[in-house]
Amino acid sequence: MTAPGEGSKASAYDRYIDYKRFAIAVAAFLLIAAIPTPRSMVDVAVEYTYGEKYVLDFFTRELFGTPANEAEQWQVYSARALEGLMRQGTLQKEAVLKRDAKQLEGLGAKGPKAFYERYRQLVEGMDEAAFNDLMGRAKELRFSTLTYDTLKPEEKAKVDTAARQLKICVAMIAFVVICFITEAMPLPGVAFCVGLICVFSGMVTRKDAPAWMWTDATWFIMGSLMFAAAFVKTGVDKRICLALFRVLAKPNIRWVTLILVLVMAPAATFISDHALAAMFLPIGIILYSNSLTAQIPKDSELAKMLMITICMAPNIGGFGAPSGGARNVIMINYMEDMFGYSISYGQWVLYGMPFVIIMMPVLWLLLNRRFKPQIKDLTPAMESLKKDIARMGKWNRAQITAVIIFLAMFVGWLTEDNILKDLLGFRLGIGVLALAGAVAYLLFGIVNWRDYQEKVDWGVVWLYAGAMIFGRVLDQSGAAYWLARSLTDLLASIGLTSMYALLASGGFVTAFMTQLMADGPAAAAVGPITLNIAGVVGSGTTMIPFMTLVTAAASSFAYLLIIGTPPNAIVYASGYLEAKDFLRVGIPCLVIAFIVLMLMAAFYWPLLGFPGLQPM
Repeated sequence: MTAPGEGSKASAYDRYIDYKRFAIAVAAFLLIAAIPTPRSMVDVAVEYTYGEKYVLDFFTRELFGTPANEAEQWQVYSARALEGLMRQGTLQKEAVLKRDAKQLEGLGAKGPKAFYERYRQLVEGMDEAAFNDLMGRAKELRFSTLTYDTLKPEEKAKVDTAARQLKICVAMIAFVVICFITEAMPLPGVAFCVGLICVFSGMVTRKDAPAWMWTDATWFIMGSLMFAAAFVKTGVDKRICLALFRVLAKPNIRWVTLILVLVMAPAATFISDHALAAMFLPIGIILYSNSLTAQIPKDSELAKMLMITICMAPNIGGFGAPSGGARNVIMINYMEDMFGYSISYGQWVLYGMPFVIIMMPVLWLLLNRRFKPQIKDLTPAMESLKKDIARMGKWNRAQITAVIIFLAMFVGWLTEDNILKDLLGFRLGIGVLALAGAVAYLLFGIVNWRDYQEKVDWGVVWLYAGAMIFGRVLDQSGAAYWLARSLTDLLASIGLTSMYALLASGGFVTAFMTQLMADGPAAAAVGPITLNIAGVVGSGTTMIPFMTLVTAAASSFAYLLIIGTPPNAIVYASGYLEAKDFLRVGIPCLVIAFIVLMLMAAFYWPLLGFPGLQPM
């Protein structure tokens, strides 16, 4: 969303490429791309290229005495279901039978109901010990027995290509991070570079690249910036802002940021952080623009302080409850599938909410320490708002319609994965609903296209589109898995082998990965690795649920880069921020959040324990 009356936007987007900084990014890319491919990358390439094929063939031969390419369709369905479950770490018969047809479909096993019924009959009829042994041997095949040396010559050629692309993907990570930190070129340009690298390297086809960029999350970013533009045009943002802060006798910036943190962080445990950032962005902009005076026509520190507050507050709140983000649900499912341990909503709140409560004052103190605005008293802003609203008079038709459309959209966001899904028979997605709201504003005459064209930061939309293809390639190429495994092995090699040290290493790896990709995919990529470590070292102990919690929490630590999480991208659209501004609060907040998490794992969570498990 375009910031009114501010020059920082122009300095960010009108700036030409800095060839010295860009040369560093290109040099890092070329250097990594040119080095010999490490054996560990080749191993991951083997696993990602032929792991599924060999395991499917293993299952059909063991269960039906026939290779996969000659098996019946329901047999291939059964093998694919077991392969997906094994890959996710679900190895026990009891846990396997808990998965329904829809869950298996999400793992790649698609077929009619009859296939699922025959698959269940097959599993139910097997001896439990024999079934568990079969799954264990399949896991050993994929992760240990299957190596580059065991492949056929034509298979080795395909693996060589996959390993080269994995290495290019790692080189691309270096390029992107350097460009984002140094702002060597306009950031939307970096997003286009990501897409071009993916296509030119052969990692993504020209047909897949646009689809991978324009995901539901990208639609959400676009739709949320559109409805923010409608709020600004109608003046709804001013009414909401005044209602929120009029209780303050003296609206000092310290108290304003405190209210934002106290409202947004707990709300993020139940409401999407995307939605919260989109809702509060117009409020932050109106607070800033109404605070400027003839004496102080510009206060970039104030603008940055408000914007960083709006993105960081929901970022720290998501760990408080399972509903705080997909990452939490992903880790709950992983733990239940791999070990059969379940955690209730209330249990999670007991473990996670204290983290949110501790981090709220920490964030507030960091914000007020790291930013030094000239304007501290926002009383003029409140008075200006009152005058503007007085001139508006009573709520008019456009404002009422804008609020009704937003409320309908907001209810849709809360219910699209449950009530709406049950009513329609399919899931819409928050992005589709956000775009539907944006179209509704057009249909009801609240805005015209010129409003969207001028008030929506389309560069941020493209920036996040690039983030989507970047994260998808990291996941599908095996680069995310390779990075996570390499970091974990490195930490283990320097002596971090105790249970608490491994908890810390799991959290560190996850926190690193979530800077580069969305929190959900980061948890999905790292979760099986961290939980497998927990299962080996701490079988039967609270190490397993504690690692689940640590991984989920650390995946929400996307404090450093714009691409890490939608709230960062949304506030960047204000035009008040540079990429390095996220680091000012992000780095100390990340360090403190990690320390708080580890202290909770060491002292608070052991007091709660976990039903049926021995202490670590």
